[in-house]
Amino acid sequence: MLTRRIRLLVAATIAYNVVEAVVAIGAGAAAGSTALIGFGLDSVIEVSSAAAVAWQFAARDPARRERAALRIIAVSFFALAAYVTAESVRALLTGDEAEHSSVGLLLAAVSLVIMPGLSWAQRRAGRELGSRTAVADSKQTLLCTYLSAVLLVGLGVNSLFGWSWADPLAALVIAAVAVKEGRDAWRGDACCTSGIGAPTPGGGAPDSGGADSAAAAASGGATDASDGEGCCTPGGGCCGPAR
Repeated sequence: MLTRRIRLLVAATIAYNVVEAVVAIGAGAAAGSTALIGFGLDSVIEVSSAAAVAWQFAARDPARRERAALRIIAVSFFALAAYVTAESVRALLTGDEAEHSSVGLLLAAVSLVIMPGLSWAQRRAGRELGSRTAVADSKQTLLCTYLSAVLLVGLGVNSLFGWSWADPLAALVIAAVAVKEGRDAWRGDACCTSGIGAPTPGGGAPDSGGADSAAAAASGGATDASDGEGCCTPGGGCCGPAR
């Protein structure tokens, strides 16, 4: 049941972010906005992140693909940070000014409303199942919420006051957050244990129901050593209860 829920959330994430990426990159190119293009590229990376989760859960034993999926997510973050940083520095040095973008402002506002709920649902399902990749993907979605706010402020300030530096500055904030999340995904800090593919109490091969039961038992019986957000400290216990 949890595995199917994650698959549905992955599908919803991919569908929304494909639309978001097309709109953001198109509007960013038209307005010359590095922040808006960076936001669109982040949406592309969110699609790759969700696709990595879908690839993992398409296997009979998702746990075997978890490390590779986490690395795909991490590399995607680093690629985004590198591109956005380079473009932001170029814009600051050359004095390129982004134009007003009503489409960009509207897109940022809509994403700011939609993404928190989607991230919460992903994180809850991932933590209940004990999946690092599902939790890491929820962080990617939550990052989109923060970036939506940063983008909204950057575009708004530039449009209202003509402060051209606000757009590349907002883009640099996007890059900094992407580096942090990429590092966490690479280290596997999203959740320190995985109940995916765990043996069933009877010793049989795990199916999705057995994995759900094992993850539920683990999360209910282990000591919570997390940082309060479902991310465990090195050497700590398993993920805390889903909220």
